[in-house]
Order: sequence, then structure tokens, then C-alpha cells
Amino acid sequence: MERRIGATRIELVEGDITEQRVDAIVNAANSRLAGGGGVDGAIHRRGGSEIMAETAARYPDGCPTGSAVISGAGRLPAKYVIHAVGPVYRDGSHREAELLAAAYRRALELAVEHQCRSVALPALSAGAYGYPMEEASRVALRTAIDFLRECGEPEVVRFVLFGRAAFDAFVRSLQAELPADAPA
Repeated sequence: MERRIGATRIELVEGDITEQRVDAIVNAANSRLAGGGGVDGAIHRRGGSEIMAETAARYPDGCPTGSAVISGAGRLPAKYVIHAVGPVYRDGSHREAELLAAAYRRALELAVEHQCRSVALPALSAGAYGYPMEEASRVALRTAIDFLRECGEPEVVRFVLFGRAAFDAFVRSLQAELPADAPA
């Protein structure tokens, strides 16, 4: 599924983020940048040990929740990996939406700062961190749409969703945020 905002595009695909041929792949990282399971584990396995070595050297204190840092992409088919740290979901009343939006926004800012024309993002915090997928998709898409309207880049923002349930949640949220017949 795709929607346009001026000259930019938001895309939704179901698949493996490590296979995306884009300038930057966003990693659902933990604050220690220590690797883990899910998207993080897949990125480190496919990208190789040089990603972890670089983040350890460049960011010895890790990355705070609600922010992101950038590294090379190792053996991934991208130039960069942007390590974004979303919040652990507790009950929705501990600034989770604010922190999730901030992590997405910082990831997009880093993509623009590094002249990335395309970026692939996962559903941050919606796996092991327990963020409800419907809520996570609304925050993610609203943040991306606002960013694209404000900045006009990157050219392609692709959400790569693991599994049909995640894809369907993002489709519903994108249709609500940007109906097909609405002006971009």
C-alpha cells in the first residue's frame, strides 16, 4: 500500500526489513545498543559483527529511549542502520506515545541529515516491548506524515511489517490518516 505526500511516498509492505534495498534501515534497538531478538537480532545477524563493533565504539553510553543513532550497515543492502530506541509499553500513561514518536522522528531526521533518499522502518516497540500494534501504527504513521509534510524528504518512507496482523494494523491507520481520496 502506498500514499503520497507531495513528492514523497509512504509505503507499507509485509516482509523482512533486512532484505530492503534502501539507503537506511531502522533498527528497533535497545538503549544499550547491545543487540537482542526480533528486528534487532535479525539486523545484527544479517549485517554482521561490524555493526555492533561500530555502535560500541561510537556510542559507549548507548542511546536513550526516544532517540536514535546511526552506523554503517555491514553486509545489509543499505548504506546505514539507524538504531532507534522506542519505549517499553506499560499502560500508555508513562509518555509512551511521546517517546515512540520522538524515536521515529529522530530516525527520520538522521536519514535526512545523511542524505538518505529512502528509509525502511519497523513497527518500533510493538514486539517484545509490548506496545499495542494499533496504537503503535497510529503514532508511527502520524509522526512520519507530519515529518514528511514539514521536511519533504526522504523520498520514500517504507514501513516493513513482520506478519499480516502488523501489516493490517498499519493499513488501517494509514487509511485513517491519509484516505485515498484526500489531498496530500
